Amino acid sequence: MEKITPIDIQHKSFKKALQGYDRAEVDQFLDEVIETLEDEAHQRVALEAEIADLKERISHFKAMEESLQNTLVLAQRTADEVKASAHKEADLIREQARLAAEREVATYNDTISEVRREQQRTVEASEKARSELRSLLMTHLALLEKVPPAVAAPPAQGAQIADGAAPKTDTTRIQIP
Repeated sequence: MEKITPIDIQHKSFKKALQGYDRAEVDQFLDEVIETLEDEAHQRVALEAEIADLKERISHFKAMEESLQNTLVLAQRTADEVKASAHKEADLIREQARLAAEREVATYNDTISEVRREQQRTVEASEKARSELRSLLMTHLALLEKVPPAVAAPPAQGAQIADGAAPKTDTTRIQIP
């Protein structure tokens, strides 16, 4: 069955019969039907154009949505990469700081060890000097004890013997700690 168009109705002719319908009334009705069909055809064309426009806009929006989704995925990947890079950089900075701190502690430990060795050398040198001084004093004391008391000791530098008396020699033992 074919669709009837307004043009088909406009060109349609009917056979004439004696007891038929009022021709003017039929023509008027046909004109109204034609007008209605034409209006509906125009509306249909307008609606089809609007549908085509809406489909095009939907297609455009779908493309935009896909583009936005791709952009969001890319932004998320980039953010993840930036975070991972920042974490790696932070780890590297922490590791460098740890290594620098370890080097500094090692330097301080070396310095402390060197100071302790120097202190030990100083203590040993002090003990050696004390021992040598003690030995020297003991030797002098022994020499002083061997000298007879009648022998006069030479005067000390800058000291003069007053009234012809001999200086007194103190043979008291010196205690060195």
